[in-house]
Amino acid sequence: MASGTQVVVTGASGLIAKYTIAEFLRRGHDVRGTLRSLAKADAVRSAVSLLGADPGNLSFAVADLSNDAGWDEAIGGAAVVVHTASPFPVEQPRDPQEVIAPARDGTLRILRAATKAGVARVVMTSSAVAIFYPTGRPKGHVYSEEDFTDETRSDLTPYFKSKAIAETAAWDFTESTPGAPQLVVINPGFVQGPAVDADLSTSHELYRIMAKGTYPAAPSISFPVTDVRDVAAAHVEAAFRPGIEGNRYLVGEGQLSLFALGRILARELPDLASKVPKFELPDFAVRIAAVFDRKLQTVLPELGETKRYTNSKVKAGLGLTLHGADEAATAAVRSLRDLRLI
Repeated sequence: MASGTQVVVTGASGLIAKYTIAEFLRRGHDVRGTLRSLAKADAVRSAVSLLGADPGNLSFAVADLSNDAGWDEAIGGAAVVVHTASPFPVEQPRDPQEVIAPARDGTLRILRAATKAGVARVVMTSSAVAIFYPTGRPKGHVYSEEDFTDETRSDLTPYFKSKAIAETAAWDFTESTPGAPQLVVINPGFVQGPAVDADLSTSHELYRIMAKGTYPAAPSISFPVTDVRDVAAAHVEAAFRPGIEGNRYLVGEGQLSLFALGRILARELPDLASKVPKFELPDFAVRIAAVFDRKLQTVLPELGETKRYTNSKVKAGLGLTLHGADEAATAAVRSLRDLRLI
């Protein structure tokens, strides 16, 4: 697409959105970011500047995933919509619909508005958790974009279900709605890489929790790791490349355990070494503790799991070279110290 193309990025105050907006601007495109309130507009402009982009071609529109109002105006005139907005709670809600409903209904609101506006393509931020939890996969299975999470599994958290349900709703909509935009989906893992300001993502907030010494031990779980810089590049490439509509792209390079993330924090910031987890908890102890600490419920589906996966499709299909897991986590830790947040 030619320079100057109008792109809309939803959830503009999020970490992935800020990096993605900056990448679009660096490539000469006009970006309209959506926010629930314009109160965060200046902070987004500042973050974009820190990421080396000129915010002069960045504007904002007010729209909320939970309400139809404002979406037609926000998306009107856009050639591409990048939908990054979705709830990611630190603590799992008691009512699953608190996460599921805005993720699913918000996605459908955006797709309806994009269809009405004649948008050519929607790039949706989903998650690796919409891939890694199908049923019936043998031990040692290598996960890829061909796998899809079974949202009916009783052991999944509301957040995990919300990502699968929202992505399924998006595919169903674009396949059944005349005039719907092309759909491309990005499925990042546990997002690391440099924080840009004090408005931290949930994944970066984990280091602040560790730095306080909240958890002397860590659950024995591992995550596929994704650098936020790679996630942004994947979104921008997915917005422009011809012939890739209808594809999903799993973005990640390696994986790290929670305990290993703590070791990286201690290695990079020795003054916090006494605060990080000292050992890994047995799975049964984590399950018991999760009854009393709702934050731990998020990790229960990961217990006893090591996810083997392939990232060959994103490398070949979008032409990306990805940052490694240790590099991404190290950049996260160093950025939080530079921002004086830990």
